[in-house]
This record gives sequence, structure tokens and C-alpha cells, in this order.
Amino acid sequence: MTTKLILTHDVAHLGAAGEVVEVKDGYARNYLVPRKLATPWTKGAQRQIDQMNEARRRRAIHSLDQAHAARDWLNGNVVTVTARAGAGGRLFGAVTTAALAEAVKEAGGPDVDRRKIDMTPPIKSTGRHSGSVRLHADVVARLEVNVVAAR
Repeated sequence: MTTKLILTHDVAHLGAAGEVVEVKDGYARNYLVPRKLATPWTKGAQRQIDQMNEARRRRAIHSLDQAHAARDWLNGNVVTVTARAGAGGRLFGAVTTAALAEAVKEAGGPDVDRRKIDMTPPIKSTGRHSGSVRLHADVVARLEVNVVAAR
């Protein structure tokens, strides 16, 4: 049996927020719905889908051309982040994706959604680190980050 759901968040290998998907009952009941990644689909849920799509349109990079321009900027620049660090360059905590998105914007780069930034493993030391940013369904850019200790 399958269940029809509306995704409320992007789910890897399944779909983006606002899409209507059909998944097996157990996957919906045990994983997607309890984690609030999806809600059950109903005829009246079309309004909710429209609201999510409008919100995504307002904050997302709109076109493929904008995504390519943002990718070119990100691939050509190194973003510098200042963080408190102890002896040996070890940070007190980790550099968050929100801090990375803010650093990109302050450096004159594109407005990047923090939820689209993937830094695996997390940044916990000073130095140069790299990750990726999902700008569009078809466009992924490399993000080079230089973390320096706050003085």
C-alpha cells in the first residue's frame, strides 16, 4: 500500500518541499510524518502547497542563470570566517551554516540559504575547509572557507 504525502522539507532521494509524493505506508507512518518532513495529502491541502511554493520562490535563487552566476562566484572565492579558538586552533564549538551563509553575503556573494549548505564533517578547527552549496536542482557549487581565530 502507498500513501500520498506533501513534503514540508527537502528529503534526499525523494523530493523537494511542496511536492506531492507517494511512498509506502510504513515509511510515511514511521519516518516522514513523525519527523514533520511531510504531512498527509488531502484535497484541501492544495492551499498549503501553494503557500510553501510561494515562500520557496521568495527566498530561493529564481533561475538557472542566477544559480550559475552564484556558482561561478562561490567557485572563484574563498570565504573567511572568524571564530573563537583555543590552543592548537581548535574552535569552541563549530562554525554553523548560518554563520557561513552570513559570511558569504558579507563578502559580496550571493544570498545563500543556510539549509542548502553541506559541510561534512563540521568545521571545528581553524584553517581551510571545503563543502558544497545546493543552489538549484541541477546546480551545486563548492564552498571554500578559511577559518581564522578571533583575536
